[in-house]
Amino acid sequence: MKILMVLTSHDRLGNTDHKTGFWLEEFAAPYYVFKDAGAEIVLASPKGGQPPLDPRSDEPDSQTEATKRFHADAAATKALATTLKLADAAKGEYDAVFYPGGHGPLWDLAEDKDSIALVERTYAAGTPLGAVCHAPAIFRHTRGADGEPLVKGKAVTGFSNSEEDAVGLTKIVPFLVEDMLKANGGRYSKKDNWQSYAITEGKLITGQNPASSVAAAQAVLALLGGSLGP
Repeated sequence: MKILMVLTSHDRLGNTDHKTGFWLEEFAAPYYVFKDAGAEIVLASPKGGQPPLDPRSDEPDSQTEATKRFHADAAATKALATTLKLADAAKGEYDAVFYPGGHGPLWDLAEDKDSIALVERTYAAGTPLGAVCHAPAIFRHTRGADGEPLVKGKAVTGFSNSEEDAVGLTKIVPFLVEDMLKANGGRYSKKDNWQSYAITEGKLITGQNPASSVAAAQAVLALLGGSLGP
């Protein structure tokens, strides 16, 4: 079984001098959920190569067992440093597609034509599609076969307005994930800030925040039959 993980290539928080990118836990935790289940994992980003890491996600108080495992895993760090260009990777066939978050996707993956086409094609094919935290930004412009927003009428979650406010970036981000999902007709729900929460709606999986990364990845596995091993 083969799973495509798509990361951001965007490294700056709006017009500020602050760095952003992908959130390490949201990549590392799903990566090992999939890896330990026997999956072949393909990594991609719009620009290819090393995706930018949000430095806050690599601070000591943000470390988890998955992030520590990643830092000690030479094969994983090499794979991350050499992601494929999304335009090329999107041509492949995958059993599932998963988008880790971080603030970066708000700027690039939400608008990227290759990502939009990949999301729409993946959903139309009935292939499991997961996105966690800020990664549901990918649904900003994606549409279903009926021409309506892809999330319209579907139960979804993503980084909440209260969580964005808690990290002090409400006025920096180009849009709020919660507001966008609601505006596109999604049936948005959430738990308290920083609590694990993932929703499965058909073959669509969304997770609320970094703490939801494992649950979202496990939900993808569940749709694939629980195990990707031989």
